[in-house]
Amino acid sequence: MPHVYGCGVVPFLFLPSNNAKYMILYNITLNMDSDVAEACLDYLKHSYLPQATQSGVMHSPRIHKILPHDDASARSDSYAIQFNVKNVDTLNYWIEHEGQGISKQLVEHFGDKVAGFTTVLEEIDLSE
Repeated sequence: MPHVYGCGVVPFLFLPSNNAKYMILYNITLNMDSDVAEACLDYLKHSYLPQATQSGVMHSPRIHKILPHDDASARSDSYAIQFNVKNVDTLNYWIEHEGQGISKQLVEHFGDKVAGFTTVLEEIDLSE
């Protein structure tokens, strides 16, 4: 079950991977009320991302705005935050020792105005 921000649930740990060859992409999709979107984006840029990458476990942070596909979606703003991490075991370590605390701070700061979920992706080598 993915982590859902705003409900006090912490990120979940993933099953160990037998294939450490590929880079793991950790994606956090956040949906936020439009009235806090600017403040939340500022918080992500200047607080969340620096904390998440401070130890060097998570690297290459990126934020992508998810474009609305209809008028109903335009009432809120959605962003995908992405990090690269060496492997699933390293990701699990980060979630347990750092990620849970950082996520808790986000929830404390914005409450139920922000909701989200996580996705873990494994890169497929196109040259094989």
